[in-house]
Amino acid sequence: MILAIEDNEDNLLLISYIAESLNCDFVGESEGSRTVEIAKSCQADIILLDIMLPGTNGLEIFASLQADTFTREIPVIAVTALALVEDQKRIEAAGFHGYVTKPYLIEELEEVVSRYLYLNSLREGLIKQ
Repeated sequence: MILAIEDNEDNLLLISYIAESLNCDFVGESEGSRTVEIAKSCQADIILLDIMLPGTNGLEIFASLQADTFTREIPVIAVTALALVEDQKRIEAAGFHGYVTKPYLIEELEEVVSRYLYLNSLREGLIKQ
């Protein structure tokens, strides 16, 4: 299950195409305030989190995900237009599992998602090495 928190409907649509191409379920949400609740209810395998959301920012949402015992193990990838080196360092220092800069190539985001879904499957013993 891929959960995307993104306020841009076009980006949510692109991510839904990625999920479909990877044979994954998808939940898209434009409001960040319910992220922890949604991540728990849909049992997300990976979260794609926009950093610049209205009302609250992705760094605050990430901190909430990390504080919750049910969501702290879910890989969270920052998907953001913040492209300065300082921004990337701040996002990495926060503990995000990955970072993709907008605008992105769909193949680039698909590769990142695939990698984390594969690692999750290895960790859960769903794939034998």
